[in-house]
Amino acid sequence: MDGARTENPGEPINSSVEEENYRALVYDTALSTFLAVVVYVVVKVGLDRIRQWRARISVLIVGSGPVGLTAALVAVRSGKVLKLTVLDERYRTALLCRPQQIALDPRSVRFLLGLGVDFDNMEGCWHNDHFFTKIGVFQEYLLSILEQKKQKIDVKVHLGTKFSEDYLRRIPCGQWPRVIVVADGSCGDSCSVLGISSDYIVESCHAYGANATIERLDQRQVPTPEIKAHNLYFDLSAYGDVLKEPRSSSHTTAKPGFHLKIYGTFRNRYMALACTAADSKMLRFLRHTSNSSIMKNIFHQSFNAYKMDIEPRLSEVTLHRMQCSRKLFEVMLSQRRVNAAYIEGDNVAVTVEGEAARVLNFDTGCGVNLGMRGLEALGTFIYSTATAQDQNDVFDALAAKIQHSKQVAETFRQTGLPSTMFE
Repeated sequence: MDGARTENPGEPINSSVEEENYRALVYDTALSTFLAVVVYVVVKVGLDRIRQWRARISVLIVGSGPVGLTAALVAVRSGKVLKLTVLDERYRTALLCRPQQIALDPRSVRFLLGLGVDFDNMEGCWHNDHFFTKIGVFQEYLLSILEQKKQKIDVKVHLGTKFSEDYLRRIPCGQWPRVIVVADGSCGDSCSVLGISSDYIVESCHAYGANATIERLDQRQVPTPEIKAHNLYFDLSAYGDVLKEPRSSSHTTAKPGFHLKIYGTFRNRYMALACTAADSKMLRFLRHTSNSSIMKNIFHQSFNAYKMDIEPRLSEVTLHRMQCSRKLFEVMLSQRRVNAAYIEGDNVAVTVEGEAARVLNFDTGCGVNLGMRGLEALGTFIYSTATAQDQNDVFDALAAKIQHSKQVAETFRQTGLPSTMFE
């Protein structure tokens, strides 16, 4: 009995020691696990950052127009391009001799400044924070910037080379570009080569318009500021008294009448005439008339009334130099139903830009700005694709690019014409 009593006091002591040892073991295990997790996270984050920093991909740009070459600058600026290739089936002479004038609005100017474009070294003129230059001049300047980038990046510009199935077959296996940017215009067939649907969504911009062009070979190709005139009324009573609508007509809206824009170089003059959609006798007549001389007379009088003072007037003798729409038409914006895609077998992400993605059937002289809007998300798209860890990351980048493209089209439908024509 006494021996049993002497052993009992030792049991709590042994149990307490074992419990302390167990707690110490649990603590050490938890601490070791925590430290291991911390080290793993730190190392993984560090390695991911190193991988993202070192990630470089090959990018192919199809089309060397203003949008295509700007897309090339965006790709270079992303810092994630190892090899950049620009293709265009047109030769350099055909590209740089394009006489059409483009107008870059303030938003596009800021965007291009961020890409390193120096407007002080480009032929053109400024007016109301807009920059006006010829397409050929703009393209030549962007090509010169890409030439300078060859010191850091493998840049190849292949002019006179058509993007086709035969071109793709010549690319060695495993060397396909990771990103293809299609910017070959509304008449290009690169999307069909890549198997992208040619279906378009066509939506109204709630306006009517007409265009005219004047070619005067005796004038110089000098970039000029655009001229705008608002709330214009035309007396069409000569075509029927019922068409004479007074200024106080009940059809007058918040922005009544027509809006006129004259733009382009002195040699190639362009005019755009537009009005908000309304149900009036005059608009119905101008939309359905078969008499083409009516619109020609309207443009003739409008040009002589609002042209620059140093320009020659249009007379009956020189009127044959003008070509114009036969009647008013509804202004429509067409957007490609599929503007981004993923080629799974070759692990290639494709995005469609510029007029290859969305095109307006009405020329306002500011069409290039619509293409620039789409490029604002291209840098992020290239970066996300280059640093993607798996297909899901690429799909997320494509989804974001598609959403941005839809937003660009919708924003233009709502505010594009008011900002370029009505204000």
